[in-house]
Formats: sequence, C-alpha cells, structure tokens
Amino acid sequence: MAIVIHGIRNCDTMKRARAWLDARGIDYRFHDYKTAGITPETLRDWAGQVGWEALLNRAGTTFRKLPEAEKAGLDETRALALLAAHPSAIKRPVLDHDGALLVGFSPEKYAEAFG
Repeated sequence: MAIVIHGIRNCDTMKRARAWLDARGIDYRFHDYKTAGITPETLRDWAGQVGWEALLNRAGTTFRKLPEAEKAGLDETRALALLAAHPSAIKRPVLDHDGALLVGFSPEKYAEAFG
C-alpha cells in the first residue's frame, strides 16, 4: 500500500495527522511541498479528483495575505496557478492512499480510510 502525506512540516494539522498515522503503525512517505515543491500536473490531478475548491485553504494566512487582485474571480486555472506559486495555500494535509485522496485531517475520516 503506497501512502504519501503531502503538506508542510511545521503545520499543526500536519503534526496531528502524522501522529495519528504513527500511533497506528501506518507506513507513509512525507512530501513537504513547501520545500520540495508541487508540480502543476499533480495539482491538476488532485483538482480532478476532489475539486480545486477543496485544495484551496482560504482560511490560511498565506491566502489571506495575498493581494485582492490575486484572490478575486478565481476559477480552476487561476486557482491552480496560485497554488503552484504559493504551495502554503494548499489545504493540509493531502493524503494519497493508493490514488484516493483525503484533504484535511479528520480522525474519523482517517479511521474510515484505514479501518
């Protein structure tokens, strides 16, 4: 089973998700998209699975600090370009579990996925 958890190392939500996986002995690979980057192709694939709206962390500091012109009138193309340029604006974590994605951390959703 291939599990990759994508996010930012020091994010509190990421820490909770990784602790949840660690406590259950679930093997995974961590991809820090702030330091290692994220490809536009990966973002398009994710958006095709869960929708670009689910990927965009509108509540996060990175998004809130962007100029209004960058945030206004977002559609998929503009949102994915914004996420590629500002990976910290991607909702965290994005967990890829054999090709199925879970966006955000919820102990209940993780338990269901790994039940």
